[in-house]
Amino acid sequence: MRIPLTDYTLGATVATDLINTSPTVRPTTGDALPDPGALAHFLAEHGVSPDATADDRTPTDEDLHRVRLLRREVRVVVETETEAQAVAGATVLAARVGRAPVLHRDADNRWQWYVPTALDATLADELAALIGVALLGVVRGLGHERFRACVTPDCRGVFVDTSRAGRRRYCMPDLCGNRVNVANHRARNRIGGTTR
Repeated sequence: MRIPLTDYTLGATVATDLINTSPTVRPTTGDALPDPGALAHFLAEHGVSPDATADDRTPTDEDLHRVRLLRREVRVVVETETEAQAVAGATVLAARVGRAPVLHRDADNRWQWYVPTALDATLADELAALIGVALLGVVRGLGHERFRACVTPDCRGVFVDTSRAGRRRYCMPDLCGNRVNVANHRARNRIGGTTR
């Protein structure tokens, strides 16, 4: 797998979404990665094609176990208190199977920096490298303050905000944002209903 150094958005999105598959974040629905098929769907949904799943190889139970362990590691990095801690943690992730950066031509024949992964890398190690390189890119390009906790009451989700404006507030906007909007709407209706 070749991980681009110039585009951290994919890896940061994978980091955020992987963390938020956890039953810690989803106490009512449980683990969003219950089996290897769900892991395969997660990878496909994000357009991630690790070498470990090349040639139509599907993730195994062992791959799932390792990715769940990785999920914990990534959460620890995103929850760091200081920029230096975030850089140290992301560097450890990137170094698991990342090798020296190389230049390769992209589809438009321009030279681009990539971090290749080792040929014998596990799926979890390839994801670790993808996420680690991305988190380093976010710290450098946007700052450590883009690593955040969800503002929804009772949500334990965390995320990496790669939005242009940097104003994201929810780990899962479709879920947590909607929850807050519904609660606010109900509160307004209760107040409006009692004053009539």
